Amino acid sequence: MSAVPAAPDTCHHCGEALSATALRGVEADVAGSLRRFCCEGCAAAAQWIDSADLDDYYRLREAPAGCVGSELPDYAAFDRDAVLAEHSRAVAGGREITVLTDAMRCAACAWLVDRALRRVPGVLDITANAVTGRIRLAWDPDVTRLSPLMTRLAALGYRPWLATGEAREEARRRERRRWLLRLGVAGLGAMQAMMLAEALYLDTEQTMSLATRDFFRWLTFLVSTPVVFYSGWPFLEGMWRELRERQPGMDTLIAGSTLLAYFASLLETVRGGVHVWYDAAVMFVLLLLVARMLEQRARGIASAQVDALARARPALAARERLDACDGALHVEQVALGDLRPGDIVRIAPGEAVPADGILLDAPSAFDEALLTGESEPVPRQPGEVVLAGSHCRELPARVRLVRTGGDTRLSQLTRLVDRAQADRPRLARATERIARHFVSGLLLVAVAVYLGWQLYDPSRALEVTLAVLVVSCPCALSLAVPTALTTAHGALARMGVLALRSDALEALARADCIVFDKTGTLGDGRPVLDGVAIFGTAGIDADAALRIAAALERDSRHPLARAFAHAGAVPPAEAVRLHPGDGLQGRVDGRAWYLGRAGFACQDRVDDGGLWLGDGEVAAARFEVRETPRADAATALASLRRLGLRVGICSGDADAPVAHFAAALGVDAPLARQSPERKLAHVRGLQADGHVMAMVGDGLNDAPVLAGADVSLAMADGAALAQRAADFVVTSPSLSRIPEAIALARRTRAIVRQNLAWALAYNVLALPLAAGGHVTPWMAALGMAVSSLLVTLNALRLARGPRAAADASARPATALP
Repeated sequence: MSAVPAAPDTCHHCGEALSATALRGVEADVAGSLRRFCCEGCAAAAQWIDSADLDDYYRLREAPAGCVGSELPDYAAFDRDAVLAEHSRAVAGGREITVLTDAMRCAACAWLVDRALRRVPGVLDITANAVTGRIRLAWDPDVTRLSPLMTRLAALGYRPWLATGEAREEARRRERRRWLLRLGVAGLGAMQAMMLAEALYLDTEQTMSLATRDFFRWLTFLVSTPVVFYSGWPFLEGMWRELRERQPGMDTLIAGSTLLAYFASLLETVRGGVHVWYDAAVMFVLLLLVARMLEQRARGIASAQVDALARARPALAARERLDACDGALHVEQVALGDLRPGDIVRIAPGEAVPADGILLDAPSAFDEALLTGESEPVPRQPGEVVLAGSHCRELPARVRLVRTGGDTRLSQLTRLVDRAQADRPRLARATERIARHFVSGLLLVAVAVYLGWQLYDPSRALEVTLAVLVVSCPCALSLAVPTALTTAHGALARMGVLALRSDALEALARADCIVFDKTGTLGDGRPVLDGVAIFGTAGIDADAALRIAAALERDSRHPLARAFAHAGAVPPAEAVRLHPGDGLQGRVDGRAWYLGRAGFACQDRVDDGGLWLGDGEVAAARFEVRETPRADAATALASLRRLGLRVGICSGDADAPVAHFAAALGVDAPLARQSPERKLAHVRGLQADGHVMAMVGDGLNDAPVLAGADVSLAMADGAALAQRAADFVVTSPSLSRIPEAIALARRTRAIVRQNLAWALAYNVLALPLAAGGHVTPWMAALGMAVSSLLVTLNALRLARGPRAAADASARPATALP
């Protein structure tokens, strides 16, 4: 069968755009047709698929595989005992491991992975899940090693990473199997119970003998019992917990209604009563299990970024070691816990960076998609920082480590996301309280309905009361907010915006003004030293002034420090102290120096926007530092204006560079030379005028205003204190993520309102109908479950990601006063 041809300007295997070179050179015969590829690796993958008679993959797939690349990683480290002991487990006949891949995007991908690995001798079993990106593999170590299996995956475009440890993976599998088994039992039991109940319902003429009727009822009792007590156990357990804490909630109502229908039916079966409601009990459990599993899926989407960050960690690192005997340089494979700052590691193309460090020797490119959401590899030059979890894409790299273990940015981001997901948003807590009060009120209403029907028609009192309890269960109300918020947080994380506060999304949706810092935020964070002016009174030359400035800035996280990174023979600096908004003070070669604005560094000069070096009184040198706006800054600010936000700049820099930035980005009336106190006062003033303020910054001096704004966003490469004070951390280098995040926050707010409106409207309409006897218990169970499913599915729409800010409703563009 001939594969469906790809677009002429894209790779037949991975779908990536072809360069001019690829269009001429990389061609291969696949299934009798000449195909074009982006690299030799993709060509080899397509030819192997064709030779293995698996070319149906190209016809069935809905999304292309990942790019194979010209050089495959070496997976020999996966065969080490330490790695296997941590990440795999013993099974009958061999070992089992779970690996992860980002490239498996559709069912055809999972089919290809399954067929390709099953053909390898020694593979015992394999399960590929295109939804979660997990591949569970069992193999016989006596027949084949793990590394060639991983190489086969990589050669098809599905590069594997180790999961977060076999213990966690096994716990995840057990929990998933348990829920699926409960759902299966509930489904089978519900089908059988409904079939038997239908036979009873159809006996409208009462022609069925009592013996046959009772036989059907006892059969229904038998198939309903495991559904109520096994499949419904999560609800029973939740009811016990709520009653023990004296806070009856949704599980109390669910389990109570189920048990009421079950035991009332059992009583009627024993005494030969008129009605039984086994079908309502099992339908209630089945439909609520489906809703609960969808809710868990929404929560899983929200935690996807934590999994992504976790799988970005490599298993081992290749560390350089100098032999003390012969002085030769050796490379050893070590665990990540053995790495220390100062170590030099080697990273092959396709491998992950084990810790934060400085790139040495030659330029390379790194894939930071898991950290920042950027799909394109980021070029890095020698001397620039590379991050743990990013992947080397083009050339082998040598990196000198500066932060390892829990100090890496990867570890910090993981902790921030974990902390955010542990919090309960205020709106979610409020709806849970409302649901608890609603349950208490509903129980009183149910008692009143039962007493009323006892007076009107005692034979229907229990049935109507049961319908009231079931149909009015506030499941949809309890799910309306949490599912929307958790799904939105997952979508934000995938685009490179991590929420650090539980209520931040709500505040971001309400923001109508946004203020940006300049340096490192609107600027590209790569300041360039344009010139040095020397004043002879200090007795130093330009090189000495540059070394002094570099010494003071050496340990600074301010973006301006990069302008001095090229200085050589930098002396140590002592007692360095930061004065936010002014500059740095310290001692170099036993002499006190000040670096910052005029008036701080030297009293004899007028502040003109330059960076001054002096002894506090007299100027020694003046540095001219230039920074350019980020490539997408103008586009991002235009998108924010289209969203109706008022945009401003509030910076500690001098008037001239701030005015230049404002003019380039179309911002009126920027504020320059703003101390942290003045920035905060400016934001407070706008808040006093009724504005909901959003602040974007990255520096240490931005921490007060980030904490004082209604909602704040810190750039990921900024100061740690700024990130701790912020509500969001923008891990992506693209400022366009900010308007996208605001657009998503507003979509989330709209969906939350839709969910709440539906949940309240449903209960307002359904309760009177049930109390009037117009709804049977099984109809009530169906209506309640459908209501819960609707709000969950509506919330899951947020998982598609944000629409472009440009597509949002346009409102007049304004600037901050």
